Parts: sequence; structure tokens; C-alpha cells
Amino acid sequence: MHSVIDWNDLRLVLAVAREGSLSGAARRLGVTHSTVFRRLGTIEDASGTRLFERFRDGYAPTPAGEIAAASAARLDDEVLALERKLAGQDLRPSGPVRITTTDTLGAVLMRHLPAMRAAHPEIQPEIIISNAMANLTRREAEIAIRPTPAPSELLVGRRIADIAHAVYGSRAYLARRVDRDLSVHDWIGLDDALAGTVIASWMRENLRSARTTCRVDALPALRDAAAAGLGLALLPCYVGDLAPTLRRLTPKALAEPRSALWLLTHDDLKRTARIRATLEFLARALASERALFEGKRAGSARR
Repeated sequence: MHSVIDWNDLRLVLAVAREGSLSGAARRLGVTHSTVFRRLGTIEDASGTRLFERFRDGYAPTPAGEIAAASAARLDDEVLALERKLAGQDLRPSGPVRITTTDTLGAVLMRHLPAMRAAHPEIQPEIIISNAMANLTRREAEIAIRPTPAPSELLVGRRIADIAHAVYGSRAYLARRVDRDLSVHDWIGLDDALAGTVIASWMRENLRSARTTCRVDALPALRDAAAAGLGLALLPCYVGDLAPTLRRLTPKALAEPRSALWLLTHDDLKRTARIRATLEFLARALASERALFEGKRAGSARR
């Protein structure tokens, strides 16, 4: 196989094995379905070996395909490691920097990008908004700004601030619902997309019998549903305190969930000039928002 399959062929075999379909492999590789179909047929013809069994619901590797995919995975890891190490030798603070963050933190980040462009005009930030953690090891992004109690041990970075949470309701809702017992209020819930968040965990622990008026799959929608008066919502203070129609409640009997804001990268990239310059700028910029993240912003509305 070494004489007839080059690295691009192995990448295609690996993509089909990981995705289990030609369409999934095509998306991963950025090519068309027909291209993957044609190239896979060519690879199998050239090697004289059937690498995948074709089923109605997808593709499954044969024993030969499993061997090829395992070899491709090892090579892929080596190539990615080499790319990270070579990127670490870059001494010029210029070029693109891929930064991933969440939909709510993206709004905070955008406020500081003009100053970053002024300080480092040759660095071009590429912002990836996703609530799923990008794989920095595989260079899906180079810097992550993430709320998490504890980041992966594979990453390096710094803890910027605690992230405080509080219960919020619209002024109109609170005017007609004066109950002190939070469990009898209407609540806005989260669907499975946010099941692993500290908000979902807090709600499971404290609001087992509460009535849920609707469920949402993103924190901006959670904020907006609360602002519309659908019920109470647990929100990060940096989200809730900036919503003008929401008031913060301070329940005494319930433990307040906390997370932390982390600025992260991969160890192989931290010495790259553009990554280091971006990290240093973002650390200062985000630290300037510490009072907002920790729920200590002057003028925060409380009940």
C-alpha cells in the first residue's frame, strides 16, 4: 500500500472511516461527494483491496480499511504536531489568528477588537463563534476564550476571572409574581445542547419540581426569553446585567453556580509571535472586564 497510496489518499480513507459516510468525509475534506466516491474507488482499485463495506446507512471499514485508517491517524497526528512546532518558530507578529469563543463571550470580545487592530495592524483575527470547544490540538482554532471550571490538561493559558451567575427576571414578570420561593415560579429551561453547562447542572439540583415554560438551546435565547417575561432564568452575570429589562434576584437559600473564564492555546503555539501578541492583548482586555464577569459591575440591578 505504501507504493500506491500517498498521504492525500490516506487522509481520504481516514475521513471516510471517521465519518462513516462519503458525504461526511466530503464535508471534512472540503470536497464534493462525487470526488470522494471517485477517489475511494481509485484507491481501492490501485491497492487491489476493498477498504470499506458499503451499507445502506453508511460505510464501515474492512480489516484492511481499519489498518489503513489507523496508519493514517498516526500520520495525521505527526503532521499536526509538526505544523504546530513549525508555527511556533514564527517570529513575526503578523498573519491570521483563529480565535474561538461562545456566542455570549463573542459580544465582549468584539468590543476590544478595534483596539487590538490598532495595536497589531498586521494580525488578522478570525473569530469562530461556537459553544462547542474547538480542538486546539488539531488546530481547528489557535486561541480559545472559554467559560469552564477546568480546561483540558492538553492546553495552556491563564484564568482571567470567575464567572458569577444569578437568577434574572423581567421587570414586568416580577411585578406580577412576588413569590419568594423560586420553585413556584415559571422557569425557562435548557435543551440537550446545553445539558453539560453549569446552568443546567444548577437547575437539575435546585429546580426539580419547577414549572418550565419553554426550553432554549443558546444563552442569548435564554436571556431574550426572560426579557420577554416567560419566566425566570439563571444567567451569567455578564449576560444578565447588560440586559436593561432584566432584574437580578439574590436568593439566599440556593448555592450560586460558578465557572471561570480561561484564555487558552496549545503549548506548541504559545511561542508564535502572532499568538503570543494576541494572547497578551486579550489577557489585558478581558481582565479589564473582570467586574462584569464576577457580577460586581457598578449599578447591577438587584431585588
